[in-house]
Amino acid sequence: MLILDNISLFQFRNYHSGSFSFSKNIIGFCGKNGSGKTNLLDAIYYLCFTKSYFNKPDAQNTSHGKTGFRIEGNLKKSGTPYKVVCVVRENGKKEFSVDGEIYTKVAAHIGRFPCVMIAPDDVAIITEASDERRKFIDYTISQLDLDYLHNLINYNKLIQQRNSLLKQAAEQGKMDETLFQVISAQLIQNGNLIFKKRQEFCRDFIPIIINLYNEIAKSNEKLSINYISNLQSNTFEKILKENTTKDLALQRTTKGVHRDDLEFKIDGGSFKSLASQGQRKSLLFALKLAEYETLLQHKGFPPLMLLDDIFEKLDEDRMHNLLSRVCVKNQGQIFITDTHCDRLNEALKRLDVQYQLFNL
Repeated sequence: MLILDNISLFQFRNYHSGSFSFSKNIIGFCGKNGSGKTNLLDAIYYLCFTKSYFNKPDAQNTSHGKTGFRIEGNLKKSGTPYKVVCVVRENGKKEFSVDGEIYTKVAAHIGRFPCVMIAPDDVAIITEASDERRKFIDYTISQLDLDYLHNLINYNKLIQQRNSLLKQAAEQGKMDETLFQVISAQLIQNGNLIFKKRQEFCRDFIPIIINLYNEIAKSNEKLSINYISNLQSNTFEKILKENTTKDLALQRTTKGVHRDDLEFKIDGGSFKSLASQGQRKSLLFALKLAEYETLLQHKGFPPLMLLDDIFEKLDEDRMHNLLSRVCVKNQGQIFITDTHCDRLNEALKRLDVQYQLFNL
């Protein structure tokens, strides 16, 4: 079991200094917009994932007019205590440590204390461009497989280097062919590994999403999900070779696993075009619960669940079913925010379990 006992923040967003201790598995934060509810959830996410959930650079997470911040938390995993500290120093350097041992690479921390967050803007996974769906898949696999994360980091660096060479070649009229071939070969190697692991992961993950969707939506429509990749129809080496002229003209690498996608369909048509608001909500929660269930299955204990202002997204019954599944069935620790203290209090009371409520 994974439990966060306490957290303290210094110069993080609107918290000049603050600390919170948690004595229950279910914790609610209520208060008006701007009171710091979401910032507190993001600080918890930061301790697990070494970065903000909202893709803010470290400098933007520092309190206004200040330089640097610190987040510290004490967690228990299967009864063993751990002290996790994140420090972003005045010079912008980030240090991450567990029990005083500083990571040489912060990416090595990811997956050690798994968590799942659901926030209002997550509907972008369904409605926006493919990079949102890739990010969702990548964040889930990265918490299960550090080798995958290392390949992904390398691949993204190599894409930048290859794109730089393409741009340079377009500007100067000549290409450093040796360097271009070396970078392309490394890109192929990393890309093939990413494709293989995404394909294997989606084979198991997609049926979980569909089952959860049917359970949440309680309707007869047929949802289908497909993993789409350029590498399904050809080798990566051949794809890069065939698109070299196009890549040179556009000054970027047009094909590869950085273009992969998840395709959602409902009754044979595009989910994005045809789905109602209720269907989109059902799919979003199916995606996030599938992530939660997958981490639980692989880790052997439930990840932390962070729910930011989702009462606006779900009706009372669906909210109760979600909370029951996470809090009661799996006995995981869950942190919930809401702008209405009475509504949050009533929802937690209805579960008939012990909880802790902070009015911020």
